[in-house]
This record gives sequence, C-alpha cells and structure tokens, in this order.
Amino acid sequence: MKKVFMLIILSIIPFQVCQGYSKIEIKYKIGDEIVTNLDILDERKYLIFLRPSLKDLKEKELSKIAENSIIREIIKKKELNQIFKDVENSDFIEVIKKNLFKFKKVKNESEFKDLLNKANIDYDKIILKMKYEAMWNELIFQKYSSFIKIDKKTLSEELKTKISKNKKYEYNLSEILFELESNENLEEKYKKILIYANNNSFKNAAAKFSISNSSIKGGEIGWIKETLLSEVLVKILVKMKKNDISKYIKYPNGYLLLKINDRREMKQIIDINRELNEMSNFEKNRQLNQFSMLFYKKLKQNITINEY
Repeated sequence: MKKVFMLIILSIIPFQVCQGYSKIEIKYKIGDEIVTNLDILDERKYLIFLRPSLKDLKEKELSKIAENSIIREIIKKKELNQIFKDVENSDFIEVIKKNLFKFKKVKNESEFKDLLNKANIDYDKIILKMKYEAMWNELIFQKYSSFIKIDKKTLSEELKTKISKNKKYEYNLSEILFELESNENLEEKYKKILIYANNNSFKNAAAKFSISNSSIKGGEIGWIKETLLSEVLVKILVKMKKNDISKYIKYPNGYLLLKINDRREMKQIIDINRELNEMSNFEKNRQLNQFSMLFYKKLKQNITINEY
C-alpha cells in the first residue's frame, strides 16, 4: 500500500511543477541572462526590506523600480565576474554583514535572519547582493583611483574661509541625482519629481528617479558639515529651511536635488588638519561616485537589453 501511495505522490509532482512554471513570464533578456516576473517579485521583496516605505507605492511603480534594480545588478555582475576570479573573501563578507546589521538595527546574525524569515527573503541571496555591490566599489577604486585629483592648497584656502565664519552648520541631507532622456525637458522633469515627492515622499522619489548609489537608502546621505561642501552648495543650503528641496544643480552626471532633513550649529572646535583630511576624503568619494556612474553608463550602452 505504501508503494502505491508513493507512486501517486510522485505522479503529482511533475504536474505541480508544470503548473508553477506556467505562471513564469520572461520580462527581460540582458545579454544572455533572462529576467522573469518571479525575479522581479523577489527584487521587490528585497527592496522593501531595505526601504519599507516603498510598499506604499503603486504596484506598477514598485515593479519598475525593481526592474531597474535587477538590470543594474546584472550589468555590474557581468563585469565583476570577468575581473574577479576569486570572490570568496571571509573578511570582506564579515564587513558586509556588520554594515547590514547596523543598517537594520539588529545586534547579531540570528536577529537579522529572523527579520529575513518574516520578510520571506533568502539570507544567502541578500549577502550575495551586498557582496557584489561592495565588489563594484572596489573595482571602481582600482580602476579610477589614479585619476582622482585633489588640490589640497585650494581646499586649505576654502577651509580657512569657512572656519572664519561666526556660525557654522552641519546638514542632514538627502539627494536625487537625475538624468534627462532625449525626449525630456529639464523644467518639466524637475516639476514631475517635485510633484511625485510631495504626493509620496522624497525617499520614494529618490528610489524612482535617482541614479545615485544613495537611491538604495531613499537618497539619504546623512549628516555633513558645511566645511566639506563646496561654496556653491553652502550658498544654496543656507537659504533653505528644514524639509525644503533645492532647485536642480548641474552636475557632471546629471542634475542634483538636495533636501534638508535637519540642520544644527557646529559647536566643536575645528582641527584644521583633521578637517582638511575629511575634505580630501569627501572630494575623493565624490569623484569616485562620478566615475562609478559613468562606467556603469558605458557598460549599459554596450549590452543588449530586450524587454518582453
């Protein structure tokens, strides 16, 4: 009787698998890699896990954000897999884990896995995603660090001017860095982003429109001292109030919008040497981010993306 029962169970399995696969639809082909509707659903879960506010978006908008996220990831992975032959680095992975735990405000791996289980997200997959993103940053550094130009003399002169002010501030900022398509008008695109941010949130607008790496955090940059910012940006920010969104600012990779989440006066005594080092590092990271976006754009232009 047991043998008969097992045969019945086995005969059902192929039918169930076929039923499941009948629901799968091909959405994109990126080079030789296929993206299905199930991949997009998984990506949506992953993005909502990182940015819970995304769940308030309309289904169509959330799916489009997930599609763009998958496309970016696949294009980057293709390049990374050609360059890095051995990606298994335990120290590297441990750093990624610690950053994830901190971001999700959990104490350890066990608590983090509990969060993932509730969200129905695979632990190994999210670690792999983070690992590829960290590897991308490493690639950009290796490829472009020699092209970085830091004029410490100019930075030093700027710093002296900034610290001479009676009051100095630091800002909690968020950003949207957007591009224009060939058929888009700058003013219309700007108004479109503002309307979307007002109707939804700046975080969701960053997820939808921003090409910056900060889009994964809803555009959040965090606290930045005005001594690290260019005079152009400081002059714009000083005229803005909390929760204001700036006019678009021309940038090498597009147009930048800044939002002030909070502002506070700097009280600490400024150490010139330390501040100069911070300015140098800030400028270096800014240039690396620009190289990152330009390199990704070049890779995207050289790969065939078919939408179905």
